[in-house]
Amino acid sequence: MDQPEHEFIFGVNPVIALLSSTQRPIESMVALKGGRGEKFQQALNLAKERGIRPRLVDRLVLDRLTGTATHQGLAVRVGVRLQPTFDQLLNRLTPHAQDLLIILDGVEDPRNLGAILRTAEAFGAIAVVLPKDRAAPLSGAAVKASAGAAERMDTIRVTNLARAMKELKNRDVQMIGLDGAATDALNNHPFQGPTALVLGNEGKGLRRLTKENCDFLLAIPIQGGAGSLNVSVACGIACHICRNRQNNITAPSS
Repeated sequence: MDQPEHEFIFGVNPVIALLSSTQRPIESMVALKGGRGEKFQQALNLAKERGIRPRLVDRLVLDRLTGTATHQGLAVRVGVRLQPTFDQLLNRLTPHAQDLLIILDGVEDPRNLGAILRTAEAFGAIAVVLPKDRAAPLSGAAVKASAGAAERMDTIRVTNLARAMKELKNRDVQMIGLDGAATDALNNHPFQGPTALVLGNEGKGLRRLTKENCDFLLAIPIQGGAGSLNVSVACGIACHICRNRQNNITAPSS
């Protein structure tokens, strides 16, 4: 699913992130009349520095513009953020380095996408790769859920996910698919070199062809009766395990 050419991004942190960056053109800004708070004022100050004059509106107007009541009194209308191409991503990979990628196979909820972008940035991933079709858009809801990370984390959409995975494997990126039915545990895997964590759809998980292009299918050990984890939660746990194992392997011996 392609990102629309124009959209409203809302929420205090996402708006501050947008105003602090030059990667997306800002066409207009609306702010809640009488809005208060330190971060609210910070956003207004950033807008002033960029020569942007917010239009002061009532809460109901902001509700209609954003389609939600969780806008925190701020919204900006933006153009498309320029993202790197997949070829540019390939050129950024460093042999034998501990590069981390997140690959999403059919994640459809924008809030999950936003949470994953936030996690990816927190653990130093270099990009999130996902298909153009049957995938969550980088909408206002996704940007808000990312708490501003969407303006800094590269989100690269590809036409054919399986082909993209093969090209990454040709660059020595190890494909680790998260599968709740797998018999091997993620926390026992020796993470070495560039790694891609591959996560599937919220309900169906990884598709067959995606699984076939994974080097390993691993499970996050869980207890109790939940049976499975939310995909964004699973991403956070997997990133933590991966980075922890990488640090233990690369740390100098005392």
